[in-house]
Amino acid sequence: QNPVPSITLIPNHGVDGDCHAGQTTQHRVQAQPQRTPNLRQVHLVPVETIRELSGRLSAAAGAANTKPLSAGEIGENITTEGVELSTLPLGTEVRFLGEDGKEEAVVVLTGVREPGPGMDKCRAGLRDVCVVRDGSRAVKRLAGVMGTVKKGGVLRLGMEIRIVKP
Repeated sequence: QNPVPSITLIPNHGVDGDCHAGQTTQHRVQAQPQRTPNLRQVHLVPVETIRELSGRLSAAAGAANTKPLSAGEIGENITTEGVELSTLPLGTEVRFLGEDGKEEAVVVLTGVREPGPGMDKCRAGLRDVCVVRDGSRAVKRLAGVMGTVKKGGVLRLGMEIRIVKP
């Protein structure tokens, strides 16, 4: 994805013009004949995660001069800042506020993005660095989170985010 100054979210559909938008599953790997509800309408990734992945890629490649990942490069629709999305419970509402403080759009978190084989098409080795195991064998996935659009609207760069947990 290439960064753009704004995107339009459509309720129960996703990002206007995005190949994953729709009320039923659009992802080829997960699409079922019965057309299951699409819980992956929107992909959100914190910029802090993008920076961490860039560092992990450089370390894995053994080269400090590996080109850093940029916003949109791993396919996210929305890049956030200052909110640790992966720690939020399912059903959390991510509310985007306009300059006047009014709610413009709402995305409901439906799960963590599983880093699939397409990640390596973005950058070689990216899928491997997206999965982190700690000493207790817990697994953390660094590929962002998925959500559905509860309230549509236009998102612009720099909008404030309000988190409402279920």
